[in-house]
Amino acid sequence: MPNAPKPSREQKRQMKSAARLFAVQALFQMEASGAPLEKVQAEFEDHRLGAEIDGDTYAEGNIDLFRTLLHEAVNHQAKIDQMTDRALVAKWPIDRIDPTLRALFRAAGAELVTQDTPPKVAITEFVDVAKAFFPEGREAKFVNAVLDHMAREAKPEAFA
Repeated sequence: MPNAPKPSREQKRQMKSAARLFAVQALFQMEASGAPLEKVQAEFEDHRLGAEIDGDTYAEGNIDLFRTLLHEAVNHQAKIDQMTDRALVAKWPIDRIDPTLRALFRAAGAELVTQDTPPKVAITEFVDVAKAFFPEGREAKFVNAVLDHMAREAKPEAFA
């Protein structure tokens, strides 16, 4: 059986973008359902990444990035939530914001804290994820501002 062709640079970028979106969805699902990480991760890997459901084909996500963001968001949740709280207005702690945004900040925080992704790339990617969930755009500006603050805290050397 011949090897499948290697993904192009653009396909790799799209797979990483899909992984970020799936990580936000999985983190949201974990919080909403109370399901453990392993169960939600398996469900996404078995039934969503690259799957066809009701005629819609889900994107093929970068499985390694998906797993890393999920696990690091859980392992570093307290640190990420504290960073998010510092980036939010004092009157709006993370537990009072929309659960989708909370999941997004946790996935983005995991990437900012544990990965070598340039902060501006991570911010742009997660602002795009916000636009997918909130197409009217107000939230995207909010996400950009919060993630910029978090990135400056996590990787100040990138902004020097």
